Amino acid sequence: MKLDSKIPEGPLAQKWDNYKAGQKLVNPANKRNLDIIVIGTGLAGASAAASFGEMGFKVKNFTIQDSPRRAHSIAAQGGINAAKNYPNDGDSVHRLFYDTVKGGDYRAREANVYRLAQVSNDIIDQCVAQGVPFAREYGGTLDNRSFGGAQVSRTFYAKGQTGQQLLIGAYQALMRQVNAGTVDMYTRTEIVDYVIVDGKARGVIARDLVTGEFSRHFGHAVVMATGGYGNTFFLSTNAMGSNGSAAIKAYQKGAAFANPCFAQIHPTCIPVHGEFQSKLTLMSESLRNDGRIWVPKKKEDAEAIRAGKKKATDLSEEERDYYLERRYPAFGNLVPRDVASRAAKERCDAGFGVGTTGLAVYLDFKTAIERLGEDTIRARYGNLFQMYEKIVDDNPYKEPMMIYPAIHYTMGGIWVDYELQTTVPGLFAAGEANFSDHGANRLGASALMQGLADGYFVLPYTIQNYLADDIRTPRMTGDEKEFVEAEAAAKAKFEKLLSIKGNRSVDSLHKELGLVMWDFVGMARNKKGLEEAIEKIAAIKKEFWTNVKIPGSGKGMNVELEKASRLADFITTGDLMARDALNREESCGGHFREEFQTEEGEALRQDDKFAYAACWEYQGEDKAPVMHKEDLTFEVVKVAQRNYK
Repeated sequence: MKLDSKIPEGPLAQKWDNYKAGQKLVNPANKRNLDIIVIGTGLAGASAAASFGEMGFKVKNFTIQDSPRRAHSIAAQGGINAAKNYPNDGDSVHRLFYDTVKGGDYRAREANVYRLAQVSNDIIDQCVAQGVPFAREYGGTLDNRSFGGAQVSRTFYAKGQTGQQLLIGAYQALMRQVNAGTVDMYTRTEIVDYVIVDGKARGVIARDLVTGEFSRHFGHAVVMATGGYGNTFFLSTNAMGSNGSAAIKAYQKGAAFANPCFAQIHPTCIPVHGEFQSKLTLMSESLRNDGRIWVPKKKEDAEAIRAGKKKATDLSEEERDYYLERRYPAFGNLVPRDVASRAAKERCDAGFGVGTTGLAVYLDFKTAIERLGEDTIRARYGNLFQMYEKIVDDNPYKEPMMIYPAIHYTMGGIWVDYELQTTVPGLFAAGEANFSDHGANRLGASALMQGLADGYFVLPYTIQNYLADDIRTPRMTGDEKEFVEAEAAAKAKFEKLLSIKGNRSVDSLHKELGLVMWDFVGMARNKKGLEEAIEKIAAIKKEFWTNVKIPGSGKGMNVELEKASRLADFITTGDLMARDALNREESCGGHFREEFQTEEGEALRQDDKFAYAACWEYQGEDKAPVMHKEDLTFEVVKVAQRNYK
């Protein structure tokens, strides 16, 4: 497998301009003869499909949802980063770039990250033009707030509904193209395989989730924008329908999967509260702007709180340990997510956790309410406070919230070059589905930025550079042998699942996988545990393929069949994550190996051995994948131990 990152020549700040100046274009008449398939309608998929349609390409856009507006991007709450520097507090494109590389623990490609910072300001302009109702300050300019890993305020927001408002903007742009006839929308349709012709991605096999029927679709290029694979853990902040199947299908068709062990565990989630949960709820990182995180200083107070003999409000200021402010005075409660999550785990493991399980810490707004007033806090976070109260039945204006880390986002994903093209020519990956921009840890409010950057401002350029050589390729009918064989293989897989007729439900097996992932491939990992995880995942795989029970048939809607198909891919993903974590003998970002930590318990990188993207190549069913390296070089950023103190 050849890994060519295609980073343009020239100084870092001029690479994107150099690329655009030299790239090949497709003239308007030829665009009408070129088909692009876009999988996914979240921020990356919707913005890409809308842009391609506006440019004149013929687009097919697929979503498993009944409407593009139900894509999981809608759940993003806190905001979107950009280097506008409206608060005049010292921000710049370079600082956003630097914070992102540092926040990712120096495991991201410099050129891609710098481009992301460069186009961030264009995203805000475009969204304002679409009517996205960003919050504004008294003078009328857009308001900003702070997120973890930065000492400036660069996060644009729309109350606690930023993802929803940005998605409405992208949805409007997309539906304009649907009405114009440039985009054909396929709802409730899942991609079950890719079609490769002469080494190039030329189409997909789709399955209608309502009728169960399969169909073949041709595209001169295919863009995958289907999000991450956090639901491998069963319990996560992802929507229950979020899945990594499109990425695993691409991996099985020759696309390298990069850094699968880099999964983000978000520090501010509502703690697990029972064995029958199927979903966890995120409380936005924006709450760390004004909320202070603490646990009791004395173990006896923590024990009394867990026993219900004391309440948080019974403890005075002197009896509280604001441990993030104590350990990281420079950044305080706004340290990056990986640092905040590990610190919460350390306090809970040491016996200072609260809640009935002891696996929770407090997020307290008492100081902020005294300083700013309840009305101001309500204006900033009212919908989040309401959501918390509805779930937990506590009033967060009176009692501190309880939070604990949970799986949230995956920085790993399909390997892409500077053009966002995978190792399969003609197959592109955008947004969370690729590994491109966040290294080993994503900073808060950067996911929305990357999704829209890829869709609005990167792919519209880079895909032309690929398609310019394809203008003489005629449309295929779908009757070619590669399409027929791919459809037959997909059908055979579904028929095999239905034929097992075992005794285990899909969810019971998925929960078992999730527990293995959380216990051995979660917040703290070690060699022995990861080796055990690989064995346990293999056993779950065997149990799944011999004893899963799927009622009903493949005709018509069958939700259990959908879940089973996705669980087969989650099992493959889990194995890949464990192998990657086992290989990476260092701690960096969201990947924490217990054998590699400083005396103070911080992540200890091994730059001389692991400053690379680990890219895994599929070798076939039940065969171990092969790892290839893309070495990371840092020409501008000085690599150093991260320090938020």
